[in-house]
Amino acid sequence: MISYTTLADTDLVAHLKDGDKAAFTEIYNRYKGLLYIHAYQKLRNQSEADDVVHELFAVLWTKRNDLVLRTHLSGYLYQAVRNRIIDLISHKKVASEYMVSLQYFIDHSEAETDHLVRANELRALIEKEISALPPKMRAVFELSRNANLSHKEIATELELSEMTVKKHVNNALKILRGKFGILAYLVYISQH
Repeated sequence: MISYTTLADTDLVAHLKDGDKAAFTEIYNRYKGLLYIHAYQKLRNQSEADDVVHELFAVLWTKRNDLVLRTHLSGYLYQAVRNRIIDLISHKKVASEYMVSLQYFIDHSEAETDHLVRANELRALIEKEISALPPKMRAVFELSRNANLSHKEIATELELSEMTVKKHVNNALKILRGKFGILAYLVYISQH
């Protein structure tokens, strides 16, 4: 009967490669505490340190046939834990940056969406009031606003004087300002 507690690491690795569960158990018992302390010192989180160590030993068992040691077993295990810690920290950093980015997007898109909804509602109300203007005034105002025609071009198209066109535009703006205040004027200006 082999006494695994007295075997050197190299002998334990040889037995491990042969699928010897007792050799694996001895390696686990020999190094799990030290590896956990090392992981905990870096991570400052018991659960994460535990996971790193257990994951390492799970991989050690499943990939035991491919195990190639370029150093002592202890050096290999410490390096493996270190690599897992680095991976975990970089993953947490990426996840954290993603969450910050996502929160920024949520915060700003909600404000932007709210702004667009309000602007669309205001635009719809203004359109409704424009459609309620007297027909000639509405035609002049829409040509001025939608077609971006000058007063002279509108006068020519509708066979009116420039002064009448100007009066219709000013009266339309006065009516809209009376209903919506300065916002209507600003919306009117922003669309030109």
